[in-house]
Amino acid sequence: MKETLKKVLTLALAVMLIMAAAACGNSGNDTGGGSPAPSTGGGAETKYKVGISMPTQSLQRWNEDGNNLKKEFEALGYEVDLQFGGDNEVPVQISQIENMISGGCNVLVISAIDGGSLTNVLNDAKSKGVRVVAYDRLIMGTDAVDYYATFGNLQVGIEQGLAIEQALDLKNAAGPFNIEFFTGDPGDHNINFFYPGALSILQPYLDSGKLVCLSGQTDILQVATEGWKTENATSRMENLIATNNYGPGKTPLHAVMCSNDSTAQGVTVALLGAGFTAGPDFPIITGQDCDKVSVKNMIAGTQYMSVFKDTRILAKRVQTMVEQILSGQTVATTTVYNNDVRDVPTYECELLLGTKDNYREILIDSGYYTEDDLK
Repeated sequence: MKETLKKVLTLALAVMLIMAAAACGNSGNDTGGGSPAPSTGGGAETKYKVGISMPTQSLQRWNEDGNNLKKEFEALGYEVDLQFGGDNEVPVQISQIENMISGGCNVLVISAIDGGSLTNVLNDAKSKGVRVVAYDRLIMGTDAVDYYATFGNLQVGIEQGLAIEQALDLKNAAGPFNIEFFTGDPGDHNINFFYPGALSILQPYLDSGKLVCLSGQTDILQVATEGWKTENATSRMENLIATNNYGPGKTPLHAVMCSNDSTAQGVTVALLGAGFTAGPDFPIITGQDCDKVSVKNMIAGTQYMSVFKDTRILAKRVQTMVEQILSGQTVATTTVYNNDVRDVPTYECELLLGTKDNYREILIDSGYYTEDDLK
């Protein structure tokens, strides 16, 4: 009798262990095809892995973007692999993305150094079921890009053109006014929005002769700045100053259209070196990103404006997109951008204009910067 009871208890224990193991294997993670269950964030048991690839650490913008994204995803319980592509080095970025794929990332958030260089590595990502969100730079020539999150990049250029139009009162003033142009890296597809956006406002004034570009350099490749580097913009502006005899008491220069703050800062360095001084006669300089240095320049009177892209808003939007992707929800978008292969569903975030008159409201009062950041 005792021996029979012992056998029954042993068998019952074995059945219980089998049932417990089966329960653990189906604890809400089986969504079919071996995929993990959707994460609800905030300490969910299943943790997805997100790879974040930013172009460089040498610019304030990308440091802040990368770290904002990392903070948002980690707050939701995700594992995050954040990498910066050296000093805008395409092979480094490709290698890092390859490692993210092999390292088990479920989603890649990528701001491409060269929008056309990632076709092969992203084809590999697609074949492994890894989803891709392009971050503020459209990735070209591949159907492996699932979504794109950005600001209205054409509108960025339009606002820069409008700022020059307003500052010089081009609608009413007789002119002529001398202007030069700077945009960014030719490998960054965004310049194909920024620069045409600005010209959509300024080209009629160039055609009428009210605006004059003495260098004759208005083609997008002529005005491109490799790597968006400040020193490259400084070097080119110094050459333009020397060639066209720009300077106080010499040939006047009324405006320089710059597509972002790093190029604007380079132009400002060259102008100050040529004897231009802060004040009402300093050329109108446009920019983008509201970098600390450029905000200080706006306060000092050596940069007129900067388009403000609040990276906190963009990071939140990308976090929402990734959550929707992984949970199988419909991903909210506002428009599409064509990358030469497909129309990529896109969400455009709102942008703001920063000047010396409103920087406190949009940058300090919002908590983006402190007073000490701008001293």
